[in-house]
Amino acid sequence: MGCVAIGQLQSYADLSSVPAHRQLRDNELVAQMRKSIGFRHLIVGGLDIEGYHYGTGRSVDTDMPPAYIDAYFGERLGFADPVVTLSKTRGVAVSQEDAFDDIAPPPRLQSLLRAYEVRHRFLIPIVRDGIVYGGVCFTNDRCFTEGERQLLAFLAPPLHKAVTKPLMERFAAAALRLSEGEVRCLELAGRGRTSEEIAALTAYQKETVDTYLKRATRKLGAENRAHAIAEAIRRDIIT
Repeated sequence: MGCVAIGQLQSYADLSSVPAHRQLRDNELVAQMRKSIGFRHLIVGGLDIEGYHYGTGRSVDTDMPPAYIDAYFGERLGFADPVVTLSKTRGVAVSQEDAFDDIAPPPRLQSLLRAYEVRHRFLIPIVRDGIVYGGVCFTNDRCFTEGERQLLAFLAPPLHKAVTKPLMERFAAAALRLSEGEVRCLELAGRGRTSEEIAALTAYQKETVDTYLKRATRKLGAENRAHAIAEAIRRDIIT
């Protein structure tokens, strides 16, 4: 499927109906980064939602040629790409040069990279709680310097968040599938209730309340209970 503009998201009813590959255009943060570090192309992959993690090809925003993206994901080359393999297994940024030194790339991948002049990829994994759920890949016509790699690695997480924000804000609440118990516990926690008080009000065991809140926190991609409440309010899950 060809890339579509991110601005077309409003025409889709749910996340599963959104094309997996979307054309990235007119992003101010990307434009500013490109002025600082003259990278050629950018790929932002993965969402902090189960089933949409980086490496599956389920969610990609990019300014790469659509034909390249269609071939790469259509032929499932990501599963044989040393850059992807090493970044996911090691959880650290990986350059194409280092990855190809460790693992020989398949001929078809090499042919595709040559055909579309995709050179010097540098892939930074996006990690939460030990899980690599996203990735940001930059390409260039020359090798990135060590200083540029450090800067790109520093900027990749906020860039990933900024690029995926429209998707997360529009679809994450439904896609996260919070249970009735999780929503109820979030509502009461948002009103300042402790776990013990929530248990008394709902007839749940305290351990169950804590489990619901932990699950909700994880599903919302939050760092703690307070953050989860803020995220749930922001996404209109609770009021």
